Amino acid sequence: MDTGAEGGAQGAQVATEVDVLVVGAGPTGLLLGAELALGGVRVEIVERRAGAQRDSRALTLHPRSVELMDQRGLVDRFLAQGRPVPGWHFAGLDTPLDFGALDTRHGYTLFLAQARTERLLAERARELGVPVRRGHEVTGLRQDDGGDGDGAGGVLAEVRGPGGEVRTVRARYVVGCDGGRSVVRRAAGIAFPGTDETLTGVLGDFAVTDPAALDRARAHGVLVAPLAEPGGPAEQRADDRAGKPAGGLTRIVFVDPRRMRTPSAEPVTLGEFRTSLAEICGTDCGVAEPRWLSRFGNATRLAARYRAGRVLLAGDAAHIHFPAAGQGLNTGLQDAMNLGWKLAAEINGWAPPGLLDSYHAERHPVGRAVTENTEVQTLLLELTLLPPYQRPAAALRTLLTELLGIDEVNRRLAGRISALDTVYPPTAPDADPLTGRRMPDVGLTAAGSAAVRAHELLPPGRFVLLDLAGDAQLSRTVTTGWGSRVTPCHVTRHDHRTDLDGVREILVRPDGHIAWATRTPALPTRRRERHRALTDWAGTPAQG
Repeated sequence: MDTGAEGGAQGAQVATEVDVLVVGAGPTGLLLGAELALGGVRVEIVERRAGAQRDSRALTLHPRSVELMDQRGLVDRFLAQGRPVPGWHFAGLDTPLDFGALDTRHGYTLFLAQARTERLLAERARELGVPVRRGHEVTGLRQDDGGDGDGAGGVLAEVRGPGGEVRTVRARYVVGCDGGRSVVRRAAGIAFPGTDETLTGVLGDFAVTDPAALDRARAHGVLVAPLAEPGGPAEQRADDRAGKPAGGLTRIVFVDPRRMRTPSAEPVTLGEFRTSLAEICGTDCGVAEPRWLSRFGNATRLAARYRAGRVLLAGDAAHIHFPAAGQGLNTGLQDAMNLGWKLAAEINGWAPPGLLDSYHAERHPVGRAVTENTEVQTLLLELTLLPPYQRPAAALRTLLTELLGIDEVNRRLAGRISALDTVYPPTAPDADPLTGRRMPDVGLTAAGSAAVRAHELLPPGRFVLLDLAGDAQLSRTVTTGWGSRVTPCHVTRHDHRTDLDGVREILVRPDGHIAWATRTPALPTRRRERHRALTDWAGTPAQG
């Protein structure tokens, strides 16, 4: 299957052979590389940029993403670098989303600049021995015979190095984490349907501002946020005398109704930024010494499929949208967590039929939901900027603000934006209601384990089988048949939860979602159910 490389990839000398080539060293690619290495896979990450990202388009990790870091034993690193923010927003409505009311130990958004997130994930990748080659750009791909994933084929990737030298990397799989303009997606022939941008906003990171004017800007709908300098403290205080955040920058973001049709490709000038601020809020906020100015748009697209043979997509390569409620980076991290263990299982030869295809089946609907809710949020913003619609749009926003004051409405929307409500569809019609949901991070005591809560059982990146009923044969059965893939855990005590009433066993996936649960009291029947579930999810048991 030819996916777009010219003959050069075929004629170039094969310099490297890996199991997986990850293209793109943003947060998605770095986490995916680490997850693959955790699964025992030979992985290489290539990134066309010569250096690590300095500027940060994204600023937040939402609760589910913080949970993922917790499940790998990394959360303290992130908390040390970021600042928890208890409330969040939908479309900038006045009533905040209450993440603290959700079923999680991490009921907040972690304010953490993307550059810091990337550094922490790059550190994780290095610890696991993953090479990250910067200044290396993929220019073409070609799938060998067997590229449908059923044979012994692979992918040849042509990679141009920082000095212009060209090498060919042979990989069993390639994953494109290379952004909205993904070379991998285009080479694989994966369609990217959606809508072009119709609205743009601007952002700027400034070393100098007038602190007294920033509250006026906020009152006119301008987003103002302090940023830490790379390597500096996580939280910054304003120095009113100098007009500078101590050791950091100030991020300012807005949509100017007079310039909102300007193409995102057009550069932003300091003069334009000052003029727009003055028109919106009566002051240019004293902005000076910009470190970064950028324009962004509302183009919204979703890949038609997340897999084409031995080429897969994750993060912005699979979905782009307006940065409403800060969901893009978070969705990419969750893509990576879903894909990593499945692709490792495929490469290691124990994946049950259809496991790798479940990546698209589970994550594509999530991508669609995110693109749709960002379109809704963008419309709620845009209507307020259009004179014919300003009055009804204001009334609509008032109504929605009032509705968010209803606890159940707030929880529903908070669950969606935080991604804590993500439930993957069960594969069996008689599946327990827990199936597909996140494993709650319940406090527990487990025989032979120092873990005191469920997420502390997940750092090795394997399945965990929780025995809540005390089957003396469970541990031996699991160790004999699936010992390298599944960790058996005899739970002697756990926090009470009504959704766990009557549950005897739970099979937790490496990404923290529940693969299978049973409330069957009869032990012989439960053992048969368990064997079927383990085979369905963790593959055929070892012989012997």
